[in-house]
Amino acid sequence: MGLVGTAVVRDGGAALPRGFWAAVRVWLEKPQVANRRLCGAAIEAEGTVSLGEGGEPSSPFTGIWGGGEPEGREVSAGAAELGRLWREVRGQLLAGHGHLPPPLTPWNGPGPRSELRAVLRTLLPRGRLVGPPAPPRRELAVQDVYNGTVTFLPLEEDSEGKYQIKKCNIYQIQLAHRKDEEWSVSIVAPFPEDWFSDGIAYPKLEWLGNELLSKLAKWSVEQKPSEFKSTLSLISVAKYSKVYQDLKEKYKEMVKVWPEVTDPEKFVYEDVAIATYLLILWEEERKEKGLTKKQSFVDLGCGNGLLVHILNNEGHSGRGIDVRRRKIWDMYGPETHLEESTIMPGDSHLFPDTDWLIGNHSDELTPWIPVIAARSSYSCCYFVLPCCFFDFHGKYSRRQSKKTQYREYLDFVAQVGIVCGFSVEEDCLRIPSTKRVCLIGKNRTYPPTECALIDKQITQYINNRQICSVVTHDRRVGFNHKDHSDMFKEAGSELTENETDTAGTIWMPGFQPREKVEQIRNCASLPRDFVDDVVLSVANLLLNAAPQKSCSNMHGGNTNTWNQGESLSLKEVAEHLNKETLKRLKSEYGGLQTLLKNNHQVFEVLNGRVHIRDWRREKPSRKTKPEVKRRLSAEAFKTRLCWFFLHHPDGCSLPSESCPYAHGTEELRQSQIIKKKKHIE
Repeated sequence: MGLVGTAVVRDGGAALPRGFWAAVRVWLEKPQVANRRLCGAAIEAEGTVSLGEGGEPSSPFTGIWGGGEPEGREVSAGAAELGRLWREVRGQLLAGHGHLPPPLTPWNGPGPRSELRAVLRTLLPRGRLVGPPAPPRRELAVQDVYNGTVTFLPLEEDSEGKYQIKKCNIYQIQLAHRKDEEWSVSIVAPFPEDWFSDGIAYPKLEWLGNELLSKLAKWSVEQKPSEFKSTLSLISVAKYSKVYQDLKEKYKEMVKVWPEVTDPEKFVYEDVAIATYLLILWEEERKEKGLTKKQSFVDLGCGNGLLVHILNNEGHSGRGIDVRRRKIWDMYGPETHLEESTIMPGDSHLFPDTDWLIGNHSDELTPWIPVIAARSSYSCCYFVLPCCFFDFHGKYSRRQSKKTQYREYLDFVAQVGIVCGFSVEEDCLRIPSTKRVCLIGKNRTYPPTECALIDKQITQYINNRQICSVVTHDRRVGFNHKDHSDMFKEAGSELTENETDTAGTIWMPGFQPREKVEQIRNCASLPRDFVDDVVLSVANLLLNAAPQKSCSNMHGGNTNTWNQGESLSLKEVAEHLNKETLKRLKSEYGGLQTLLKNNHQVFEVLNGRVHIRDWRREKPSRKTKPEVKRRLSAEAFKTRLCWFFLHHPDGCSLPSESCPYAHGTEELRQSQIIKKKKHIE
């Protein structure tokens, strides 16, 4: 039996059959969203092919290459290769007649001359932790729109450089209309008994029939236009995959020696991914502009400096500037150029000899980077990866309710670039972050002779943003001390003066840079005695609240009742704390809620309500933790006393051997994490 699986879908919104082809397109172009062992696919060629004997592409060929240029080959060469492959493929199917083996739906269509859509792609595997990387695999996908099928023909190159169909791994995705709003999506394989799986580019048939099929069925009826670009739409995915794996291997040791309190895996591999993107983007720019020298850069708000370190190591001259020095800076060596300095947008912070400005999560500097690039030189470009939402003068205020805040902010930063005279491009990076859309300004929309005009336009735009912010602020706080028309008149007179001189040295006197010493206001700096008193007070409040909840507890065959207390809202808890305690908590970000969440051993805060945590109900995470986090969990085991053992009237709900905390001082272990931090410092 060749049926791998079938999923029935109901289409109440007239999404099918168009939604089915959109779902197929996702699987063709972005297979990694379903198969996590792939890092992507390179669409090498695409066009229509004839079922006739000629086998040549029968309509103008459309070449689609990742990242614009077809890896050094012309589009016509891609068309020729597609035609050659199609002739070879047809000759290998059922006695050379081009017929598909049953139970696959045959290729046909209306009229004497039927055409199919062919897509040649290369599947790109992710790097493996051990062993050599898996080789890329080529596939020819043939779409028959009339019959609602797409057939995947895996190709393998022989010793003579010719491609042979790997017949045992042919499969077909089918769409069929059953009745009314009911459709079916199926996957069929002609030789299931001979199916070969390498677990990567060739997954198991069970995976195709369960995981892939369910996703295709879901995508077919739930296709919504994304408000963001496709991932890595401006560069070659194949090239990205290779460079990323090389850099990841080269800098993986950074994870083991990371001295910061931040997650090493996230920050190291995120910066490796950003560096990979920039290296390929800059390589393409050198090809486009005929440059031989590698681009220079300045990373504004460089943070830990790892991105600067990687780019310097890969041959790009540049430096990073940040208001605060980080511990890890001392580990890089003299070849990595990092400066501790406060950046104030103005004439004193221009970079006329720099090719690119980088803003990687640059916070309050983000909207200023296109401005600084535009005023540094006509050839200066920029790359920004916005994260926190800042305007020119402070926190960004929303103005549109129809967009998400993130989309609205990205549009604002893009608008800044357009005002500055850049042709702004948007792309989505492949990084472990929810904020992964970058904005790039590398081409100008005006000739060099109009620089003064653009500069005046920038000044006016910035000042208008400031006026709008003042008006919005007045409306919120209800100021009535001055008519808005008077305010505009006064502001307008100030703008006229400012426009003639771009505000002197500093472009916006009210600009607030980050503080040199980062204030810790997440309750972590509160005295331990104060925190312990609040924890004990809240716990007793929950335990003594009526009605009292009890849970059955089985230890060694004996049934005990363990008081889990009552749940109260944060407001109810706050009402039972004294004013001095609340005042002290309000000075911290998050206040009472943050303190309770920090003490997760004792409390659980869900939907605004506070509960005593019952450790018997804690379930292990379904996802496998990264090796670093598993190691940290093991090293932290029994390094702190169990609060319940010490303070709960019924003791701990877990036996000593199951509790991750120490039941008494005799069980305490010395923290290995503290030792390592001391050793690094």
